[in-house]
Amino acid sequence: MVARTVEAPGGRALAVEVSGDQQGSPVFLLHGTPGSRVGPAPRSSVLSRMGVRLISFDRPGYGDSDRLPGRRVAEAAADVLAIADGLGLAEFAVAGRSGGGPHALACAALLPERVSRVAALVSLAPRNAEGLDWYGGMTPSNVREYHHAERGLLRIEDAFQLRSRVIKRDPVRLIKDLVPELPPTDRTVVTDPGIRRMLLSTYRQAFRYGAFGWIDDVLAFTTDWGFRVEDIRVPVRLWHGADDQFSPVDHSRWLADNIPGAELYLEPGAAHFGAFEEITSTLKWLAG
Repeated sequence: MVARTVEAPGGRALAVEVSGDQQGSPVFLLHGTPGSRVGPAPRSSVLSRMGVRLISFDRPGYGDSDRLPGRRVAEAAADVLAIADGLGLAEFAVAGRSGGGPHALACAALLPERVSRVAALVSLAPRNAEGLDWYGGMTPSNVREYHHAERGLLRIEDAFQLRSRVIKRDPVRLIKDLVPELPPTDRTVVTDPGIRRMLLSTYRQAFRYGAFGWIDDVLAFTTDWGFRVEDIRVPVRLWHGADDQFSPVDHSRWLADNIPGAELYLEPGAAHFGAFEEITSTLKWLAG
């Protein structure tokens, strides 16, 4: 595993980690919300056997990456491009899980000559998605957060900063807070010792310097993304657990209907955190 810092547009620093086969097929894995570059992923030895060179990074405002105030989802494409250029990658694939899904789709839309394939697992759809009840089937805590975010930064900043300080001291707290709203299948996933360790690591890293990565993600999801998913022309694979209530399954259904040629895989009996168990097969598809 190799850690490094890459300069993004505007001179910002992005914290990057590369694992797996250093000569393998390059695949970016964009973390969830909240999250960081050390989030759930296959072990480096597994990636090496698969021939995958996995690249992850802290989105702006998370972990060791500089904040980009007011960023839109589209900005992720420029950051991924800066990292790819820094690593000397002519072509690469991109995966995004949960909050990373919209950012992966930004790469599909805005970097068609560099991106070979894109996968989005349990992704949200755009807030202005025509014909989609965006809040339909969503867990009450997420509905509250996004409703507040739609009223602007000042409505959520203090609450998110307070929560981030609590979670930084005790990362288990975030998992405990989520459990009452989780379906049984997700409770089983987050109580797995390996998954739990990775979640604790990613939350600790995410909130090293505060909650602005989390805040800026939520604000970006509830405003214009800066691109149209209808313009995507690279191969896209969508995966969603049918019982997901954090990112309701109708979001991926809408994406499948509006992204030309997108393939949608709905897994009965799985929910939001079932995406962790799907990452390995997704990376195999992305690596071709």
